[in-house]
Amino acid sequence: MPLHTYRFRDTWLIAAPARLVFDAVVDLAGYPRWWPDVRSVKRVDDDTAELVCRATLPYRLVVRMRRAEQNVPAGRLRVQLAGDLEGSLAALVTGGAEGTWLHITQHVLVTKPLLRRLSPVARPLFRANHALMMRRGHRGLRCLLCAAHAGP
Repeated sequence: MPLHTYRFRDTWLIAAPARLVFDAVVDLAGYPRWWPDVRSVKRVDDDTAELVCRATLPYRLVVRMRRAEQNVPAGRLRVQLAGDLEGSLAALVTGGAEGTWLHITQHVLVTKPLLRRLSPVARPLFRANHALMMRRGHRGLRCLLCAAHAGP
């Protein structure tokens, strides 16, 4: 795999109904409320938003997410990525006895010049940074939806 290409797979378990999980995942504008690494979201049009992300390492990523598929009954969501990362992100939401599973797959090419220059030596750090960001996102979404599902 080329040094500038990354594939990530994450699976989150959320103790909330599948529809609540799906709705939270497609509500990009709401991400900064529960995901600390998503610093801002700007709506571009009905299908596109620009996210600014910064995790543990001292750099930010600006990524445009354009909806390619949103299938509520099947629990499928797919977006195309452009900007500092190019590629795709797919999510599958499935209900189970334990709660709702959120499967996330990302295939990205890094286009940000600084990260491309550092990739040959910093690749393990970039992967660890991504893992920490995803862990905080999982925790934030769990807290948001468990509180919402518990009700007043």
